[in-house]
Amino acid sequence: MILLAAGGRALLMQVAHPKVAAGVAHHSDFQKDPFARLHRTMAAMWSIVFDPESQARAALEGIERVHARVRGEVDPDEGSFAGVSYDANDQQLLLWVHATLIDSAMVGYEQFVARMSKAEKSAYYDDAKNLAGLFGIDEKIIPSTMDDFEAYLHQMIAGDEITMGPTARRLGRDILYARPWILRLAGPLFRLVTTGLLPAKLRKGYGLKWSARREKLLGGFSRMVRFLLPLIPAAIRIVPNARAAEKLRGDPR
Repeated sequence: MILLAAGGRALLMQVAHPKVAAGVAHHSDFQKDPFARLHRTMAAMWSIVFDPESQARAALEGIERVHARVRGEVDPDEGSFAGVSYDANDQQLLLWVHATLIDSAMVGYEQFVARMSKAEKSAYYDDAKNLAGLFGIDEKIIPSTMDDFEAYLHQMIAGDEITMGPTARRLGRDILYARPWILRLAGPLFRLVTTGLLPAKLRKGYGLKWSARREKLLGGFSRMVRFLLPLIPAAIRIVPNARAAEKLRGDPR
């Protein structure tokens, strides 16, 4: 569950693409509760990964129904993307959103749990490729290896497609200053974590400040989490769908 701490990073990366930002802004109540969208996305992914096949297929069908109606044109104040059409089933957009979730999961794991070896990252990514296929992403465009995946991320972030226009910056404020009261209480810590985990280009594009002092604060918080995490009961620490799957197969954990 601690990987949800990287959820803000994933959301900011997703809407940094003007087409994704337009789809989110035009077709959801994102501004009221951006984390409801993250929760729906993660709940669907947890179901697909851990639940029995019938429930997993139902989750996939739910995503397909939502995506079928998300299409339109990017707002006219979005620079070179102004007026460009978008479609939630666009293969490249699906790949970008998928990539942000997979990359943020690994970044969050290394930040708050433990370092991952190259072999562990490759094994995780190989599993993630199967998930990409289930979400309807064509195998031909899915990076084949972990190295290819990292090259894809670098190319996307460094290129012209990831550019924080007015819509992305507005959505970014909604993410960083979420309205639910419980998130407001944790707001300063959430903003520290999210800003610290973001790639430098995106941090700059969203106008987020960073410093050696904030880096030190994030490091101290991360060390505290890594120390406390093994002491937290599994009922809180482990994703509910995973706990249910363990019980079904008689896992003693």
